[in-house]
Amino acid sequence: MAGKLDNKVVIITGASAGIGEATAIALAAEGAKVVIAARRGDRLEALAKRIESSGGQALPIVTDITDETQANNLIQKANAELGRVDILVNNAGIALTGNIDGGNTSDWRRMFDINVFGLLYATHAVLPIFKAQGSGHIVNISSVAGRLARAGVGIYNATKWGVNAISESLRQEVLKDNIRVTIIEPGLVNTEINNHITDPISKQISEERRKSIKALESEDIARA
Repeated sequence: MAGKLDNKVVIITGASAGIGEATAIALAAEGAKVVIAARRGDRLEALAKRIESSGGQALPIVTDITDETQANNLIQKANAELGRVDILVNNAGIALTGNIDGGNTSDWRRMFDINVFGLLYATHAVLPIFKAQGSGHIVNISSVAGRLARAGVGIYNATKWGVNAISESLRQEVLKDNIRVTIIEPGLVNTEINNHITDPISKQISEERRKSIKALESEDIARA
């Protein structure tokens, strides 16, 4: 049977685990050629083998999305090797929660570098390709945190509000070029995202909240 995405080329950032990994598997199952990007090369290679063993096609490219040169290389290499790019899924993200008062400023910079600048670098690089083709689709993985601010989550909130603002502005900019922009805004998802929190109190609060409700799974977001 033909897949919904046969021969489409999809780039997915943050593809080594969680939502990105699940999305790569789901889109490959629909016939897409998936370009999987993240910093952990061993995880990317394992994912590529898993996809290929199921009859899919995957191109792993080790990328630190916070480095503009590497982000540009990701887009250009995908386009050169596969002949086009149809969809960019800006999934790479991190949530280093903690209070603003006494907060870890390096965590703040890291979140903005990944959640906002990484998304912008990849988007900036892919737009000329989409415009030349006359089509393209950008899918930005945001969060309900991009609509509702809470104490202890303020800087993460700011990055995701930023993703939403960028997405809506971009949608208006490129509508005339037949380029689509979609935001996916999950609630709590069962991923390794908590593992990176450096503030012990914030990490405990996050873990307790996670235990108090039934979290979404990465596959739920991949289906969306």
